Amino acid sequence: MSLAVVYSRAMSGVDAPLVTVEVHLANGLPGLSIVGLPEAAVRESKDRVRSALQTAGFDFPARRITINLAPADLPKEGGRFDLPIAIGILGASDQLPEKAIANHEFLGELALTGALRPIKGALTAALQAKRSKRQLILPTSNTTEAALVAGGQSIGANHLLEVTAHLLGKSILPVHQSEPPPVANDGPDFSEVRGQQQAKRVLTIAAAGGHSLLMIGPPGAGKTMLASRLPGILPTMTDKEALESAAIQSVGEKGFDASNWRTRPFRAPHHTASGVALVGGGSHPRPGEISLAHHGVLFLDELPEFDRRVLEVLREPLESGSITISRAARQAEFPARFQLLAAMNPCPCGYFNDQSDRCRCTPDQVLRYRARLSGPLLDRIDLHIEVAPVPNELLLDNQNNQDAEFSSAAIQSRVNDARHRQLARHGKANALLSNRELDRFCKLDKESRLLLEASINRLGLSARAFHRIIKVARTIADLACEDNLASNHIAEAIQYRTLDRSLF
Repeated sequence: MSLAVVYSRAMSGVDAPLVTVEVHLANGLPGLSIVGLPEAAVRESKDRVRSALQTAGFDFPARRITINLAPADLPKEGGRFDLPIAIGILGASDQLPEKAIANHEFLGELALTGALRPIKGALTAALQAKRSKRQLILPTSNTTEAALVAGGQSIGANHLLEVTAHLLGKSILPVHQSEPPPVANDGPDFSEVRGQQQAKRVLTIAAAGGHSLLMIGPPGAGKTMLASRLPGILPTMTDKEALESAAIQSVGEKGFDASNWRTRPFRAPHHTASGVALVGGGSHPRPGEISLAHHGVLFLDELPEFDRRVLEVLREPLESGSITISRAARQAEFPARFQLLAAMNPCPCGYFNDQSDRCRCTPDQVLRYRARLSGPLLDRIDLHIEVAPVPNELLLDNQNNQDAEFSSAAIQSRVNDARHRQLARHGKANALLSNRELDRFCKLDKESRLLLEASINRLGLSARAFHRIIKVARTIADLACEDNLASNHIAEAIQYRTLDRSLF
């Protein structure tokens, strides 16, 4: 036959749309042209494919070869189409039977020797191939990642010759099956943190309800140390959450490391990061830090040092849980259901109101420093706490100071119990409750209403802060295994909003 049709997958955001590779051989002067909106790396594939086929011992047709990548309006990038183009040429020149190609999808970059090199986005391609009920043939380096899709049919190959031998039935390649790697529990532990009982309590609340948190304290108080231990107490990831998180990382710059399966991502960008680095972007949109932190933690240390315009881009995804990146020719939507954890000093030097009386910042300097954070952004952060320095007697204590009650494993057990109560009651974390769901699941008694009303009037809290206090109180009640909200839950939740006015 002079026409072959091969199936492959492109990358578009976190999706892997189907690409049909049509190869046609016609009479005329020998040549090869690729149409269908290919980018430079795709156009260059003709040279890689020609060399790979010839090196592997196949005949490269001395005819006019036209390759169409459909749909034509979808941009095609990278070397992922090398293998399907090579298979298409072999099929169109009758070196491979048509029936052998029909029920497969192909992905892979070819070396000049015919060896297969890994590509990005293997996990999302495996998900779509499973839904299409076709086997996916891809480089062996990507099979561990692709095999995370339960019920998928992923076949790994190291060389073009292995693929053709499989399609001809001479040497069948096995479907890659692998057990997901065990969840790593070797991260930093809360038992290593001396003192800071209130901070541990607030981090437990944040983990249980999925709440955002701002820690304010002087240098060396332990803010970064506490933040790095938050992922270790977050609820265990479900299979759906793990798959969504892995799919986003799979299309990211570094790809997905299968050893991080079911591990909550922890992203800590430097304060010089741009808005594009946080939300994603580029001519072909790629996920930014907020999407790479999906179902995990986004830690912003030295919060006021970030450019204010950069911080403002967080406001929408904090509410919606997604980010849409628009370009002139295309749009891409990335999920961004992250947990914001931020840390800052109370003043430029960091020692405002410190007992050592080291602060020499003027009132104007302190006000300008705090004014770098907008009120709307602070209003979207559920919990605000002050982290005090650790007392010297704790630092100088050479005894084993680890406390089993405050180990990460013990805290995570309580967090899991509280999250299970939330999922059983309304199917989501408390931080995600809508206003209508608050009215339904968070009934307030008379004493709690009076306490809230007095606090709103005294602190000048917004309606958003009012609702977030109730959400935090609901989480506090869940940690205490109590079904009904009480005034003590409301009082503790209000305590974590008083810094709104005392420091800002």
